[in-house]
Amino acid sequence: MENRLESIPLIGVAVNASLAMVKIMAGVFGNSYALIADGIESTADIVTSLVVWGGLRVASSPATDRHPYGYGKAEALAGVVASLSLLGAAGLIAFHSIREILTPHHLPHWSTLVVLLVVIVIKEGLARWIGQVGESVDSSALMADSWHHRSDALTSAAAFLGISIALVGGKGWEAADDWGALVACGVIGATGVRLLIGTTRDLLDVSPPKSFEEVVRGIASGVEGVKDVEKCRIRKSGLSYFVDLHIEVDGDLTVREGHKISGKVRSALRKSDLRIADVLVHVEPFERGHNEN
Repeated sequence: MENRLESIPLIGVAVNASLAMVKIMAGVFGNSYALIADGIESTADIVTSLVVWGGLRVASSPATDRHPYGYGKAEALAGVVASLSLLGAAGLIAFHSIREILTPHHLPHWSTLVVLLVVIVIKEGLARWIGQVGESVDSSALMADSWHHRSDALTSAAAFLGISIALVGGKGWEAADDWGALVACGVIGATGVRLLIGTTRDLLDVSPPKSFEEVVRGIASGVEGVKDVEKCRIRKSGLSYFVDLHIEVDGDLTVREGHKISGKVRSALRKSDLRIADVLVHVEPFERGHNEN
């Protein structure tokens, strides 16, 4: 599974490299600076995909004595870098769009529409695929990479609409594609902020959804000998979770028997489908009537 995840950003690198060359050449010959800028932005996406790839590789590295909890945070760091680069791309495209709006230029050629249509289909398809994988494993880095591809599709769609308006409107409508790209920047920028907040939350060990905690408590409570789960703390590191549990058992049990129950709880959680890397279980005596109200 991890090898498959690591290969996904590299597919994005290959696609972006190919499309970047096509867009820049089509923009030069088709007289569309918006398409040229779009091609340049695609080259920046290559770097972003490589950062995500590196983050996933580091995150999958085994724990060491120096890093006993592993390198999972590298995945969230890669997501932060990808989110920031998304914001940077939005700012760069906005800058060039405004400059082109203020600079008189010729109408783009109709052939640029064909190139843009192909780009939209490929990049949106790639964004949906990577996004689905990212959601399935709860990877902030892959989700950010997915939105990089979607931002490319959005700017291309905006350019397609703008160029179409320019070609239909004729003289005086040359800057329509630049206005379209400027509008798309707002969407890209808002998405960059949302992704940055999400990846930062992972770095700050924000608790997962309450429903996730309830499942963890349910599994632990279902282990024979567990009377109650008093505390449950969960944090996400990369694609996995670390759990701290306080379970209550019969106070008359021996230390050995209590330890055996805690081992069963740890084993049950690690064998679940929750991607739990490790569980720390603290055993306490159960006091009758303590949680009966």
